[in-house]
Amino acid sequence: MNRMGNPLPPLIAALLDPHAYPHPAGRVDLIQTHASWLLLAGDFAYKIKKPITLPFLDYGTLARREAFCRAELVLNHRFAAGLYLDVVPIGGTPEQPRLGAMPAIEWAVRMRRFDESGRLDRVAKRGELQPAQLSQLAATLCAFQQAAAVAAPGTRFGAPEQVLAAARENFVELRQLLPQADQPQVEQLARWTDDEFTRRAGDFAARKADGFVREGHGDLHLGNLVLIDGRVTPFDCIEFNEDFRWNDTASEIAFVWIDLLDHRQPGLAAWLLNAWLETGGDFQALAVLRFYAVYRAVVRAKIAALRARQEDAEQKPAGFDSARTYLQLAQQIAVPPAPTLTITCGLSGSGKTTVSSARLLDPAVAGAGSIVRLRSDVERKRLFGLAPRESSHSAQDGGIYTIEATTRTYARLRALARDLLAAGWPVIVDAAFLKRAEREEFRALAAELGAVFGILATAAPPEELRRRLGARSGDASEATVAVLEKQLTWFEPPDADERSCLLAT
Repeated sequence: MNRMGNPLPPLIAALLDPHAYPHPAGRVDLIQTHASWLLLAGDFAYKIKKPITLPFLDYGTLARREAFCRAELVLNHRFAAGLYLDVVPIGGTPEQPRLGAMPAIEWAVRMRRFDESGRLDRVAKRGELQPAQLSQLAATLCAFQQAAAVAAPGTRFGAPEQVLAAARENFVELRQLLPQADQPQVEQLARWTDDEFTRRAGDFAARKADGFVREGHGDLHLGNLVLIDGRVTPFDCIEFNEDFRWNDTASEIAFVWIDLLDHRQPGLAAWLLNAWLETGGDFQALAVLRFYAVYRAVVRAKIAALRARQEDAEQKPAGFDSARTYLQLAQQIAVPPAPTLTITCGLSGSGKTTVSSARLLDPAVAGAGSIVRLRSDVERKRLFGLAPRESSHSAQDGGIYTIEATTRTYARLRALARDLLAAGWPVIVDAAFLKRAEREEFRALAAELGAVFGILATAAPPEELRRRLGARSGDASEATVAVLEKQLTWFEPPDADERSCLLAT
């Protein structure tokens, strides 16, 4: 099956014959991209690079194609060692190829074939993508990014001038690709990109200096993520261009984020972003994430416009609709939602995290997937060098739960909330807020920054709270029934003045 409909080279046409393989193949399917042929044969997939040279890619010689096949194998082993098997020579002649034979007339990356229905773009389209799967993906990405090679200070990767140059180049190409009617929108986004870069230039420099530019995946969208044995696995990273692969970790997560938005899943986009932030703690990424998200959406618009041109879209104006959709998404991301600061209030076990989780997933609240949640249980542990679900082994009112530790925790939450609101991100702070003075500090912060303030108050009968705490396990919170009994003696519920700030739960 040739999904592009173009005449095939003799080698590829010959490899559509199941008998060309040294293993049972049944029917052989062919998937083409602009740069490769992928032959699906039996339990395996063979990826062969096209002998082409483009401005960003050079597969022009057999030696280069072999080298890039080997690079693809090594680089993708970082994510999917069980999927990428080896590099296979193809000998014989183009009309009668022999896999595994030398001398090689071509090279292929051999992969273990997976069920295409498990690709996350398809899972999302079916409405079957689950928050737990995105939490696992976020943990996988955080672990990978923390271990990845860091771009040296003197390299071009992630340097502010390179970031801006790459973003501007997209608009140069879109001016040539899109019809005149679309140019005002292109120019509007180009101006926003320049203005946002100027606002954030110091942040880009700091990200590079602080080691957040790393060797990543480079093409991390939902179509390059697949469910294998119940786990989300990244595959098909960029091997042919270092500039695409070495980037800010914020740019990598931005790609998945905008793809979820494009699939009309703002709640899942918010969930993924918050899972990544909760696991890794890189809240500074949010200063530049909106810029990178617009950049990624504009890249997708450019690719869609290129495809439309290839399909003679001048005769079919609707061919540019996909590009226009991505430009509209970029504009949506570029305009931050109205600032809001929401806090929870309730005893241990009353459902604060459940309620705040529901708001992350609620499209009416999540909006453009932009809402950020700060959890006191997680940030308290981060202050003391602990992982979110790592036990502190603290005694009641001791260890990380002293009065001083609680004061530090609320101060951190307040500082983070201030920075996030200033960067254009609505915030939910998931904490007990049992004291009126604690709530008033955050209400004053909202007033200072012009943010709408709200309180999510949660409650349950004491016997139910005791039951929940007794059954709790695997959570960031370490509250026990003994902690609850103490809270019951000094909890200050919202008073008449605060009731005007209460939100429906």
